[in-house]
Amino acid sequence: MQAANADVLLDLEEEEEEEEEEEEEDGETVLELNQVIIPTYGTVPEQQNLHTPEWADFDNKPDSLFFSDGQRRIDFVLVYEDETKKMTHKRIDRKKQKRKRQVYESNLINNGLQLEATRSVLDEKLIFVKVHAPWEVLCTYAEVMHIKLPLQPDDLKTRESAFNWFTSLFRVDENIIKPEQEFFTAPFEKEHLSNFYIQDKDTFFNPATRSRIVHFILSRVEYATKNNVKKFGINKLLDSGIYKAAFPLHDSSFRHPSTDPACPSERYLLYREWAHPKNIFKLQPLDFIRKYYGEKIGIYFAWLGFYTNMLIVAAVVGVGCFLYGCLTKDNCTWSQEVCDPNIGGNIIMCPQCDKVCTYWNLTSTCESSKKLCIFDSFGTLVFAVFMGIWVTLFLEFWKRRQAELEYEWDTVEYLEQEEQVRPEYEAQCTHVVMNEITQQEEHVPYTACGKCIRMTFCASAVFFWILLIIASVIGIIVYRLSVFLVFSATLSRHINGTQAIHKYLTPQTATSVTASLISFVVIMVLNIIYEKVAILITDFELPRTQTDYENSLTTKMFLFQFVNYYSSCFYIAFFKGKFVGHPGNPVYWLGKYRNEECDPGGCLLELTTQLAIIVGGKAIWNNIQEVLLPWVKNLIGRYCADARSEKIVPRWEHDYHLQPIGKLGLFYEYLEMVIQFGFVTLFVASFPLAPLLALFNNMLEIRLDAWKLTTQFRRMVPQKAQDIGAWQPIMQGIAILAVVTNAMIIAFTSDMIPRLVYYWSFSVPPYGSHSSHTMKGYINNTLSVFNISDFRNASKPSSPWFGNQTTCRYRDFRYPPGHQHQYEHNIYYWHVIAAKLAFIIVMEHVIYFVKFIISYIIPDVSQKTKSKVKREKYLTQKLLHENDLKVVKKNMGKIADKIIKGVDSTFRPKSE
Repeated sequence: MQAANADVLLDLEEEEEEEEEEEEEDGETVLELNQVIIPTYGTVPEQQNLHTPEWADFDNKPDSLFFSDGQRRIDFVLVYEDETKKMTHKRIDRKKQKRKRQVYESNLINNGLQLEATRSVLDEKLIFVKVHAPWEVLCTYAEVMHIKLPLQPDDLKTRESAFNWFTSLFRVDENIIKPEQEFFTAPFEKEHLSNFYIQDKDTFFNPATRSRIVHFILSRVEYATKNNVKKFGINKLLDSGIYKAAFPLHDSSFRHPSTDPACPSERYLLYREWAHPKNIFKLQPLDFIRKYYGEKIGIYFAWLGFYTNMLIVAAVVGVGCFLYGCLTKDNCTWSQEVCDPNIGGNIIMCPQCDKVCTYWNLTSTCESSKKLCIFDSFGTLVFAVFMGIWVTLFLEFWKRRQAELEYEWDTVEYLEQEEQVRPEYEAQCTHVVMNEITQQEEHVPYTACGKCIRMTFCASAVFFWILLIIASVIGIIVYRLSVFLVFSATLSRHINGTQAIHKYLTPQTATSVTASLISFVVIMVLNIIYEKVAILITDFELPRTQTDYENSLTTKMFLFQFVNYYSSCFYIAFFKGKFVGHPGNPVYWLGKYRNEECDPGGCLLELTTQLAIIVGGKAIWNNIQEVLLPWVKNLIGRYCADARSEKIVPRWEHDYHLQPIGKLGLFYEYLEMVIQFGFVTLFVASFPLAPLLALFNNMLEIRLDAWKLTTQFRRMVPQKAQDIGAWQPIMQGIAILAVVTNAMIIAFTSDMIPRLVYYWSFSVPPYGSHSSHTMKGYINNTLSVFNISDFRNASKPSSPWFGNQTTCRYRDFRYPPGHQHQYEHNIYYWHVIAAKLAFIIVMEHVIYFVKFIISYIIPDVSQKTKSKVKREKYLTQKLLHENDLKVVKKNMGKIADKIIKGVDSTFRPKSE
């Protein structure tokens, strides 16, 4: 070892001389060799030897999770490429990288970690450095990180639920995955070690906790200084290519249990009982997932499973409303009038664009009107109200469930006590400020002015990209307006409607479908670009903790995705067909393109088409991107490895060839589900089957995500998480907005309010001629009359008019030609507007009132959880503090006795 260390020092001296020559060219000092940084103990003189890892050959035990001695567990693995075998970089660059790595590993050893290096079996260039944390290191950092560990088993009596017999049918077999024993826990303190529930030192810290502690150390150990600024952390070493990978080990293969009898083979059990498709109808083993992957992964799957279970109720009600629409569509009077050759067949509609569009027959929209009857029914109104209440129940019950998990998984006080500052933030702390609370100096990365500049820049960048999305949406609208002219000219409508294709392939349908597909492609492309931009902006913003970082990135990404995904739906729902004027005086977009009009049945069917394409296309694209690509990459990697060698490969090398999980981990999974949540709630009035599609997608998503984690990706570093973070307030905001959007969809996008106004007011005297309330005559009443001689030359159709008719019809409520207020809005229009506004106000207030009552009635934390928290605090106080007081009192009593005895002896008479 001493010879090896001497060789290292000689190499360092030679490298220093070469670097001093190179500094004149590049003006950069990577490492000052007169000191080696050790974070705990300061600096070490150049003469002191650098510590190096132990070297060991692979012992041909493919499932071993221990060092070569079979005693020390591997808690983490670092992978690098031997610099002497690299041919892609300059020699001086290779030596700089080697020097940084040697100093880093030496400092890891100085921090108490034990390292063992082994050369790869398949690729001799790769070196695997296995890291082990001894008991003393684990205890020290468990106290630093405020990790909560068991005090004693949970002794509170629990009541059996009446539904246990039913849920047991869907739970994982307890003989295969045993339920985790519940403990009362407290933040670990070394001086109170005897008070903690320690049966075996080797199992007191589970593998997930051990890996988290080691990663904490790896993220804070220095490897160099530059301009008096310390450089540290495994993340920077990974980014610069000094290490190729850093990860904790899976405990076994997912295909078969470990051959090591001491290994629990938890990965195999997770694959078999959780990730396998056969378990699609089973409940998830959440405690087991949390134990293996950590709380952050566990809380995601808990939330996704809870959301999916709640969707069952919404899907059942949505299917019921859909079936109601299907059963009542044949009784849809206004659709019958559209399809009736004596009514709709005699109605000639005005052209919907200038010049190239021709007159058309109302019966050409017969098929679309039948479909619209399914979605535009009273069942849809009931479903919209139900979903406004459902989303509140979902969020309130999730808060209760989340509170239970916070207690069971020891994350109640996580944010206050445990979360550490990000290494990237610490590295930039060069400014000294006075803390108002402690009245002491502390280091921050920027001044108040610098922080203001950063925030302004970040907000401006986000605003710019949102404007870019809006510009793309405007481009899609221009496409719709211009292409509609082309389809209107090529897909000529025949008045007699003899060609069957014209029943389905109308200019509106062709424009809607192609625009939706183009909109989907634009959305996907902008997503790919903005993801990178959002990460750069957040990195520049420099949040203090990882939670702050993820919340900031979440807000930016969701603002972008909200505009990106929902803008086209908002356009169709609330803008298309609303500002079109009338044939004699149409409204133009950008002064050139005539605004789009809706079908006589409204734009609701087009909104349904848009939602179906985006939601379906998004699900397919995400599954390809998240599952198929990693599978193909791993398949290619395994094929290449098998082609090179048939040797026995160790567990760490198997894991190295899996895909890395990525820096953001579950961020994209949450984003995908919350965007889906928005589609399910914001526009559900136009598509009652959305919860059913979301349910099927989520049942598959849970198993695909589980399969992906257990088979295709390296094991994630276990992380703590108190809740789902910024996604909770985002969903609450969506829930509030959903009430408004669904009320406005029913009021302004569907034809429900005009039909109700006609039925109750305009079908009977004084406005109507029917003796009783009826829907007969609705179509004729809602189509205004236009005299073709009043066309402007710019909008007059080029196709000749035939027949003796001098008028055409259009969708609006205006006075006919010859009236003293011709082409102005009539009394029906103002009745409908008043009814729409009244409906929105009433529906919003009723649903918001019900939401408020539900939120008030359902407490965020159950009484059972409150009792457990109080019991745990009591035990912590009793075991960790009152015992200390007893010891102090006992010692003080002995001291007092000695003092009293001393006083008595002083005043006692001398014995003769």
